[in-house]
Amino acid sequence: MTSSHDDPACEVAHGTADEIAHGTAEAPAATGRVLVAVFASPVARFLLRYGRDAGYRPVLVEPDPERAKAALDAGLDADALRHVRSQPDGPADVVVADHHRPELGLVLRDALASDARWVGVMGNPRVPAPHIPALAGLGVAPDEIARVHRPIGLNIGSRTDRDAGRPDRRPQRPPRRARALTPGPSPRTAAGCSWRSGRAAAPGTAGL
Repeated sequence: MTSSHDDPACEVAHGTADEIAHGTAEAPAATGRVLVAVFASPVARFLLRYGRDAGYRPVLVEPDPERAKAALDAGLDADALRHVRSQPDGPADVVVADHHRPELGLVLRDALASDARWVGVMGNPRVPAPHIPALAGLGVAPDEIARVHRPIGLNIGSRTDRDAGRPDRRPQRPPRRARALTPGPSPRTAAGCSWRSGRAAAPGTAGL
């Protein structure tokens, strides 16, 4: 089967990305786009997988050799590097997938010094951004620090009940007695057995 779309993003939309991944369809020509995910994690794995489907060359940057090996051994299909650097096939989009790692400042400094097209850090916007003091401590200029995007992704406006000022609305389980008295006889009572003991019920008391 030959792909009929020139843009790999179309392959995702038309459902043929899996066929390309498994070799049953021909992949479109390389686009020169590079996606760099920093720090091995489940988020980085999915990001690189779908980045490949969309036509990006996936690159994992993991300073820890053991974590990088574990990611590759688990089936990650991506180039693995220990440092962020300029890519030969074009400026990269760099996403830092873990802002708790102690190497955060170093990898971002390298990313800003490269020819990266875009640099972003995943994180909760409600907590202080750890990359700012990390980069400032390394002597990175404020205008360079401002190039780092955080948070990243689409704001879809979702809010929890707590965010909206409403009480917890988790569904409550019915009381134990209410569960035991659900309508309809159980198989045992329907057969004339007492549900408490399993013994045959007295005449006229089945189902009580």
